[in-house]
Amino acid sequence: MSSRWQTYKRQFCRGGFFWLLLVVMPLAALAQNPEKKYTVKQGKMYIELSKQIRTTALDSFITQFDLKELGLKTLLRENRADSLRAAGWHLEANDPNRVLLSKPMSGAGSINSSLDRMNLSQDLKAIAALFPAVRSDIRYGYNRFKGKDPFPATNSTVTFFLRNFTKARKVTLAGSFNNWAPEALPMTKTDSGWIAPVSLKSGKYWYKFVVDGNWLIDPDNQLRENDGRGNTNSVFYKTNWLFRLPSFPNARRVYLAGSFNDWRERELLLVKTPHGWELPLYLAEGTHTYRFIVDGSWYEDPSNPNKYPNEFGQYNSVIRLGKPHLFKLHGYPSARQVVLTGSFNGWREDELFLSKTATGWEIPYTLGPGNYAYKFKVDGKMIADPANPNRGGERGNSYLIIQPNYTFRLKGYPNAKKVTLAGDFNNWDPESFVMRREDNEWVFQVHLSPGKTRYKFVVNGNWILDPANKLWEQNEHNTGNSILWIEQ
Repeated sequence: MSSRWQTYKRQFCRGGFFWLLLVVMPLAALAQNPEKKYTVKQGKMYIELSKQIRTTALDSFITQFDLKELGLKTLLRENRADSLRAAGWHLEANDPNRVLLSKPMSGAGSINSSLDRMNLSQDLKAIAALFPAVRSDIRYGYNRFKGKDPFPATNSTVTFFLRNFTKARKVTLAGSFNNWAPEALPMTKTDSGWIAPVSLKSGKYWYKFVVDGNWLIDPDNQLRENDGRGNTNSVFYKTNWLFRLPSFPNARRVYLAGSFNDWRERELLLVKTPHGWELPLYLAEGTHTYRFIVDGSWYEDPSNPNKYPNEFGQYNSVIRLGKPHLFKLHGYPSARQVVLTGSFNGWREDELFLSKTATGWEIPYTLGPGNYAYKFKVDGKMIADPANPNRGGERGNSYLIIQPNYTFRLKGYPNAKKVTLAGDFNNWDPESFVMRREDNEWVFQVHLSPGKTRYKFVVNGNWILDPANKLWEQNEHNTGNSILWIEQ
């Protein structure tokens, strides 16, 4: 295929988030530059580079399209393709004269548009959004090292450590904390391996070591994840809470179970130390309940005075991280008991009892950023929050958005009777997020975690893609979903 492609970048702001849109459009057939060639066929974009390409031409190509993260120089000079694969590119061919790269196109236009007419839409910063340190669905995390202790942390500085490899000439550290740049963090050699200090906030991080050009997972780290693009990476949690049980010196085993791990009894094993039994964990913002299990018997935390009642007539210990939200129910002066229940506590009806005030009932409850459904239970009867206009769904739940950070907008449709928003953020409920009309558009604010979000609008019962968003992916119904990439 002999054609030339005119490529341009357009940076725009939408809802407070910046996107980089790379649009590739065919022009009339012209002579190709022999050092590089662009083609599109069968729904893929191909880039062919000569291994004899001039350095100035390669630098110009990388700068023009902002492709530093792809590691093209490393590919041509050292035959390493990890950075390419991390960005979704596939190495189709690699011979002494050339390399051929391919990437499926997800793109602009309607779903029924011809593949030959599809635009290529690729946010080059989306790789960072694939590895968010903090997001609402990462509720907890713990480290599992074998043969060495977890990386030591002093305040915000974590010292990564690779055992052995003392004969290596060069070792670097790459991960989600530096956009997987293989040269950004050189490690220092010690008598037993290599170390590198990294400043990290609490959260989840993915990483690899690069030893003399070879990418390696941490052989001592048992936590590993596939990124969905064929790469397996080591996982490290920068913890922010130390669970400690100072008593029971003669116990054989002590476990931790709580709301953060769905009360799984034999997952979180504490380690015996001179101070008792301990386990450091990463916990997301919000309210967490927990208990210790000592040789099969359940105990609340004797060192923690904060507790909620449970269904067994006992108490669960409570941790609160973040700012509390004050839930209020006005009126109901004759009610004997009012309970708060919602998606944030598994819809438990025996835990969050409101206190009576001069004007009604209230309870403070700490929640992290997110989208939550809830109801009040007044003397056994479930009711929605009468002061909250956001309600819907089959159960008529009220909805609370903590720290909204994105505004969905749908222009037009002035005669629509009802427009709602559905997506990953509300379990695809077509009734819960009712959009409101402002000027010539329908709007709704939500909290979106970093990473990919899928969504659609529902106009008078009809599901539609976002006509203003060129990014979409196919779904199981063959009707497609609009997608957003939210940066951290």
